[in-house]
Amino acid sequence: MYQVIKNYRDNEELRRSFNELAGATFGLNFEDWYQNGFWSDNYNPYSIVIDGKVVSNVSVNKTDMLIDGEVKHFLQLGTVMTDEAYRNRGLSRRIMEEIDKDYAGKVDGIYLFGNDNVVEFYPRFGFAKGEEYLYSKNVSLSGESQVEQVVADNPKAWQQLTDVMNRSIFRGKMDMLYNNELIMFYVSKFMQENVYYHKASDTYVIAEIEGDSLLIHNVFSSTVTELEDVIALFGQDIKEVTLGFTPLNVEGYTIENYHEEDCNFFVKGAVFDMMEREKLRIPSLSHA
Repeated sequence: MYQVIKNYRDNEELRRSFNELAGATFGLNFEDWYQNGFWSDNYNPYSIVIDGKVVSNVSVNKTDMLIDGEVKHFLQLGTVMTDEAYRNRGLSRRIMEEIDKDYAGKVDGIYLFGNDNVVEFYPRFGFAKGEEYLYSKNVSLSGESQVEQVVADNPKAWQQLTDVMNRSIFRGKMDMLYNNELIMFYVSKFMQENVYYHKASDTYVIAEIEGDSLLIHNVFSSTVTELEDVIALFGQDIKEVTLGFTPLNVEGYTIENYHEEDCNFFVKGAVFDMMEREKLRIPSLSHA
């Protein structure tokens, strides 16, 4: 039986091999994330290594969530990949068994996002398909935009954002805790031009603007607690707002079932029953 190798983040040879497989599978490379200091103990690849080469992997990402004032311990599984030459040998199953051995009964819930090709695989390990929800509404705002776009492509910008993240008092109904590194995976790699800042209130907003539509992924503020105050900062040109998280106050929002093409949400744990009843969404920047 193959051995599962884990906790090898600082092993340069294995990390290089992991990145090579991630590149071939997803077009991803985690090396800059590592070199910039964002790869923490929260992200742990479980890999099968043959002759010094990572040939199969499932990564564990700790994503604790604050829900209605209570911390729930979650794991997200991601970067699921197997070298083409080693597929159909049960390697992913062996890794999933190792993860289950390490974490069974130790977390409140485990979740992952998988494509349509794996809809029959994860139920074998106790996973069920979950529901995601989208919150949106039309708005009528006044005044000019008060936020400035920040190009977050350098360590100084990342540190300034992280500082505000660490002292943020803004909360959604379900917020990820203790894992700024996952959010910075998005910001430092793919969303460098999606960062907005309001200096007077010390508020950062990770958002996308397309025409008169505003998609807010997350808010970090040391002074602002109300989402409506954040939305107002974007001014009169915005007519529609969509959220990548669940707001504390859902009044006035349209709630729809959300499903990305070729992407399925799999869950395991009783906590997801509560999440479905309350129509809670895993924050969009908490996907790994």
